[in-house]
Amino acid sequence: MDIETRAEQPYAAVKATVTLDTFAKIADRFPELMRWLADRELPITGAPFLRYLRVTGEEFEVEAGIPTVAEVPGEGDVFTSTLPAGQYLVALHEGSLDGLAATTDELLAHAVRFDRDGDRWGARLETYFTDPAVEPDQSKWSTEVAIRLAD
Repeated sequence: MDIETRAEQPYAAVKATVTLDTFAKIADRFPELMRWLADRELPITGAPFLRYLRVTGEEFEVEAGIPTVAEVPGEGDVFTSTLPAGQYLVALHEGSLDGLAATTDELLAHAVRFDRDGDRWGARLETYFTDPAVEPDQSKWSTEVAIRLAD
């Protein structure tokens, strides 16, 4: 685990409230976002991510996002926003997505103050560095978990 200082990062996204059983409702929308960016000739500047805005028991308010060079007017379900600058506690998870919860729990166990207000998070991210269409072997997947620290 490391602490990284990050600059603001514009991104395009869609948002949904999901449960563990309905998570695909948001996670499967990355191709739509990539098409949206390509149609507007906006370069993708990083790996796709999920931003957890609210986490309560069984329910998650989540954005599926893709970093880009600038905020532009959204259209339909797609909007643009900016991840906040600041310090992030970061861990890299190697392998199946089934282990992400344990990696997140390890980060949350640290005695630091996170950017959160109750069940709302300022910036709690999972960034997916491996494209499952290119590498189907989940044991070779690489995913970063990053949570912004309080100022």
